[in-house]
Amino acid sequence: MPAHATPPALASRRGPAPAAPAAPGRRHIAPLDGLRGLAVLGVLFFHAGRFSGGFLGVDLFFVLSGFLITGLLLQEAARDGRVDLLAFWGRRARRLLPALAVTVAGTLLLVWGFGSVTLLRFGLDDTPWVLGNLANWHFIAEQVGYWDSADTRVFSHLWSIAVEEQFYLVWPLVVGLAARGRRPGGAAGGGGRVAVVAAAGATVSLALMIAFTGPVDTTRVYEGTDTRAFSLLLGALMATGPATRLVERAGARVTSWAALVLAVGIAAYWVMADGQNSPSLFRGGLFLHALAAALLIGCLARAPGGAVGRIVGAAPLRWFGAISYSLYLWHWPLYVLLSEERLGRAGWDRTVIVVGVSVVAAALSKHLVEDPVRFRARWAHGRSGALALVAVFAALVALWAVIPEPRAGVGSVDVTRLTAHS
Repeated sequence: MPAHATPPALASRRGPAPAAPAAPGRRHIAPLDGLRGLAVLGVLFFHAGRFSGGFLGVDLFFVLSGFLITGLLLQEAARDGRVDLLAFWGRRARRLLPALAVTVAGTLLLVWGFGSVTLLRFGLDDTPWVLGNLANWHFIAEQVGYWDSADTRVFSHLWSIAVEEQFYLVWPLVVGLAARGRRPGGAAGGGGRVAVVAAAGATVSLALMIAFTGPVDTTRVYEGTDTRAFSLLLGALMATGPATRLVERAGARVTSWAALVLAVGIAAYWVMADGQNSPSLFRGGLFLHALAAALLIGCLARAPGGAVGRIVGAAPLRWFGAISYSLYLWHWPLYVLLSEERLGRAGWDRTVIVVGVSVVAAALSKHLVEDPVRFRARWAHGRSGALALVAVFAALVALWAVIPEPRAGVGSVDVTRLTAHS
């Protein structure tokens, strides 16, 4: 996930934030780390069967990503009069791909060594699509129902990473075109145009979700890039000049109270939502949730020191936010592998064990993989970084190729023997 930065229109006239500015022109917004922590905890307990509305944490991730990425792009456009697309994609690659590569390799090896034949076969089938950042469309084409078939695929959760990667590929081009012709140092860097495109795109995305929602399975609209784009685009809209100026005019006091109302409303929605059994989600509910999340993020960026900002900016939530990317990557494969049968534990005993193992794996990934490559590895930049990227993907493809495909019928019941003894 991107480093936190404040959109240009909020860089001035703002109350004191819990964290000091990270660099000139950029300011860390601590409560947004806490929101990310809440989002990943919701997903963890949803997948553990302990919180039916926790899947909405993914939606919150999308809104945060759209807001933060667009803020960074608009800052660059305002400062330089253009967006350096290669530099942006390089930063995204250093941020996201190392941990993803380690997760894919580690998961394949674990499934090969300890998983069932079914898990291994599906894992090998899904890997090329994961590496191509097309997992969501693969699952849609294969009719892998998110709500009832995901536990047979160790990579089923990576549909959302694919949606974000596809957004990161296309959206900077849009912002770059909007910023073209603007003088360096301009107030909005094309922010007004970006706001129009984001609002229009979100509206079209909502219309597609409503049109494509079927009566039986909602996987197509839940995992489709086109039908989930409104969450990312509403976050992007909140980072533009027109939106941030409206928040500015409201003042810190009003913004703090608005954040409280929005937070309570979102929390209530999380408690009431029930996934596939809540059809209203796919006929406007997810859109309204994303809109409320975008407004909450805008309020917290304007008044991080308010009541909600202090609560979600608490150190424990910020810590979970810091490891949220690796925690999201690792938790589902571990959930699938550490089944009740394998652990000999059920209920909350298993939940505590699996969540604990996931947190340890995420912390190790954060400190041994993510941070070193992102902040300290000089070789990860420029031409050497591109070569390293090619080498990593080649290694993953080689690993995928050498793991033997399970033979047809292995691990299944021999029907002829059953009939012979009947």
